[in-house]
Amino acid sequence: MPEVEILMTGAYPEWDMVDLEAKYRVHRLWEAADRQELIASVGKDIRAIATRGELGASADLMKQLPKLEIISCYGVGTDAIDLAYARANGIRVTNTPDVLTEDVADIAIGLLLATARQIPQADVFVRSGQWGNIPMPLVTRVSGKKVGIVGMGRVGKAIARRIAAFGCDISYFARHEDKDAAYTYEPDLIVLADWADFLIVIVPGGGATMKIINAPVLQALGPNGILINVSRGTTVDEEALITALQNRAIRAAGLDVFLNEPRIDARFLTLPNAVLQPHHGSGTIETRKAMGQLVRDNLAAHFAGRALPTPVV
Repeated sequence: MPEVEILMTGAYPEWDMVDLEAKYRVHRLWEAADRQELIASVGKDIRAIATRGELGASADLMKQLPKLEIISCYGVGTDAIDLAYARANGIRVTNTPDVLTEDVADIAIGLLLATARQIPQADVFVRSGQWGNIPMPLVTRVSGKKVGIVGMGRVGKAIARRIAAFGCDISYFARHEDKDAAYTYEPDLIVLADWADFLIVIVPGGGATMKIINAPVLQALGPNGILINVSRGTTVDEEALITALQNRAIRAAGLDVFLNEPRIDARFLTLPNAVLQPHHGSGTIETRKAMGQLVRDNLAAHFAGRALPTPVV
């Protein structure tokens, strides 16, 4: 029986579970009939948490694990992990950057094309037998348009590279100008939204970006504008977005992330001008295998006393 005990907050792909359970004594929190009872039973022996970006690890959970040494996160975003508590208590935190950059950038472009060119609607149009009976409505071109990117980190740069191939003009908003970015920096998000035909959001979650895409931003984007969100559900004011879509204050939205995933606001399901994805930006076999490997590499390095491959704290 492996000696190191770890708590998993949610399932990983089977190839990761097999490896983890061969090397550690794994406690599956998400399967527990009474989660608090499980924590009370095994918490005193837990030395690691293996979590996912959207599940995180709260200070309250960490407080119940007196031997906790490391939190290894399957995902880039760590906004659901109480980093301040971890840092103050000497708990290491790792994530899985870089390996999902290209896939998330791909899905941002996919959502933009699907939304502007109405690809899901065209599929329904053909399947329902409308083709040949009535004309398919005309759609919106992507090439040559003005694209605003909210966030210019790893994924933002990867999105920009792809958008540039469409001959689009690119400007971006971020907390600070990136001198290495070959695009126009716009420090005012309202100004960026007013300029852009398409606004793509790829900022981290957390308090600093909470509802950064709000009613004034959507109003500035305007009735011909399209919003794409591949960041976190918290970055968009969903009430304002639903109202804007219902009233056609913006043309459409392509969304991979939502508040309260997977139990999203049911009004999204009724909107014909929204393309919805199940938070699947990194959902390729190649990337998910690389993410799981990095989680396992971080855990292995920690318990072997080696430098962590991708430390956050």
